[in-house]
Amino acid sequence: MFLGLFSQPRRAARMSGSELSSDPVELVVAPEQAGERLDAFLARAFPAHSRVSLRKTINAAAARVDGRRAKAAHRLKAGERVSVSLPEPPREGPRPEDIPLDVLYEDAWLAIINKPAGMVVHPARGHWSGTLASALAFHFQDLSSAGGPTRPGIVHRLDRDTSGVIVIAKDDQTHKLLCDQFEQRTVEKEYFAIVVGIPEHDRGLIDKPIGPHPYHREKMAIRRDHPASRDAQTHYEVVERLAGFAVIAARPKTGRTHQIRLHLASVGCHILCDRLYGGRSQLTLGELRRDPADATVLLARQALHARSLKLAHPRTGAPLASVAPLPADLERTLVALRELRPLGREH
Repeated sequence: MFLGLFSQPRRAARMSGSELSSDPVELVVAPEQAGERLDAFLARAFPAHSRVSLRKTINAAAARVDGRRAKAAHRLKAGERVSVSLPEPPREGPRPEDIPLDVLYEDAWLAIINKPAGMVVHPARGHWSGTLASALAFHFQDLSSAGGPTRPGIVHRLDRDTSGVIVIAKDDQTHKLLCDQFEQRTVEKEYFAIVVGIPEHDRGLIDKPIGPHPYHREKMAIRRDHPASRDAQTHYEVVERLAGFAVIAARPKTGRTHQIRLHLASVGCHILCDRLYGGRSQLTLGELRRDPADATVLLARQALHARSLKLAHPRTGAPLASVAPLPADLERTLVALRELRPLGREH
């Protein structure tokens, strides 16, 4: 995403995951980043820091463009050198919180959790409490540390508004063995999705590389020639057709950020109520009934649920499979669509 050219006279910033030293680091603005605001540029480069804190850094003259002070709104030009000194982000682990957990499976080495929609997996800017990591720290005595101090036990992640199955490691060796399975693509994941539109084929493979969006910091994009793009494949199958909607079983082969959401949107079938890739964040009963007076909210998050996870137990080698039931909001949305948008009805 960034061309990290560090100035020789200064010590390069030491990076490990999201950790940064306070030493100045210099970045060179790539051609595709020209026109970005300085604060947005730095926020994309250093996701462990909020945009608000980066503005404070800029205002304190701890960030410079070509050696000169600049405002947060400064529009960057290709080739400009941005130098910034950042404080260390918090190193302490998440604060334990008594948040209920739906544990689908547990043994001495791991646990499998049914994560609810709306829960962030690990602490990040704007989400320091109420996370899955905080709940895990409260409910489990032992958790792996391999993911870093803010991600105890976390082996992989789900988007905040995606519900469903997620596996947790209780020790570092189990964590490593689970990560090996994810990297070798031997873990079988299946997602339930309701999409707007109906795919052209009953089933297929979406094979499109994913990279950073050229100007939207929250989004990813299909980018074939960008140096930060990575290959991504999603198998899909149409499970049910409705009038203007479809129920999809998506089986990602890779695990890129926003992969299923972006891949389905790229074939003209964005996930229902996906704010980022579909442009809307909720569905009401009145919209389906053509009754503006009925504001009953059926769904207020993306219709995506990690339904099942199959892997080899990292310690015993035995097959291990877990299924997360369909959440109530997706169930009632599906019932309403079947009643009000059956296939063949004209609207």
